[in-house]
Amino acid sequence: MSAIVIDGGLVHYEAFGRGRPVLFLHGWLGSWRYWMHTMEDVAAVRHRAYALDLWGFGDSDKTRPRYQIADYVSLVSQFVENMGIQQAPIIGHALGATVALEFAIQYPNRVSKIMAVSLPMSPDCINRKLVDLVNNTMMAKVMWWRQLGYKEVQSEAEKTAKEAVPVSIESASEIDVPGRLRALTRSTSTLLLAVYGEKDDIIDPTPLRSLDSDQQNIRSIGLTNSKHFPMLDEDAKFNRLLKDFLDIEGDLSALELKEEWRRRTR
Repeated sequence: MSAIVIDGGLVHYEAFGRGRPVLFLHGWLGSWRYWMHTMEDVAAVRHRAYALDLWGFGDSDKTRPRYQIADYVSLVSQFVENMGIQQAPIIGHALGATVALEFAIQYPNRVSKIMAVSLPMSPDCINRKLVDLVNNTMMAKVMWWRQLGYKEVQSEAEKTAKEAVPVSIESASEIDVPGRLRALTRSTSTLLLAVYGEKDDIIDPTPLRSLDSDQQNIRSIGLTNSKHFPMLDEDAKFNRLLKDFLDIEGDLSALELKEEWRRRTR
């Protein structure tokens, strides 16, 4: 376990590999841990993969209520500064995708490209039962735990601070995501690939299916057999797509889903 102190609070992070930096940001369910297999794959192809637990999640500080999107953008800014990262791609999931987008708007020179996984395009896209789930109500566990299905999500979700999810959901709901995407296209050269699970029942993927219809430098790709965690549901396809995305320069139209010849054995 690795940790640094930022603004008086402990921030847990993990890093694998050597080479060009890549930053992973988790979503409302879990922590850095569900990125682990993806990070290992990325680290194997000359990258240094970093993932941190946001305030209120995993093993990072929970003593202060700093769960606004602005708090997380500040956290990421200070984290990359501490790690000596000048510029890097950011891979963000749900909450992490929102944070990545905001970070890119505020610090355009620090972000080369974004893979936004399960990006909530509007407040209506977010299933509010997330709040019950992380607060460990019996009904939520009966309804959701079997659907989540991954121990790296279940065990880490139970560590979440009580207010972290509802506060960050409300904060994310105040962001005009389509407007941010237009601003990203107009003012920066940052590439954004929006990846989603076609069967996602936590973040509605409907608006993402036509995301690239009128935007430059932006494209969306859906994974047919994935729900909310495409990096776990279809890990081989997801990891291959991510590695192709990290290598691509400027033209997202060349990206396509591919099968790996060898799948990971767990």
